[in-house]
Amino acid sequence: MTADEFNKKYKKYLAKGHYGLDIDEPKFTKWLDEKFQEYIKFPGFYYTQIKEKFGYGRFYCEEINYDEIREVENKITELFKK
Repeated sequence: MTADEFNKKYKKYLAKGHYGLDIDEPKFTKWLDEKFQEYIKFPGFYYTQIKEKFGYGRFYCEEINYDEIREVENKITELFKK
């Protein structure tokens, strides 16, 4: 799955005016797709950006706990350190 396909799949949860996932790495996208199956169950969940910035992962969203956000950010950081 590409980043574009991911964003289309989760368009309902992507905040208006934001680009969503900006990492086009199939293994990561597959992993994130599995995580999103849980995230979308949280009432009010939405996301705005999922990206790498200055060598670190960033996941901007609402209505999931901090540990989940850090897990995604750490996975992105690992990906870009390789």
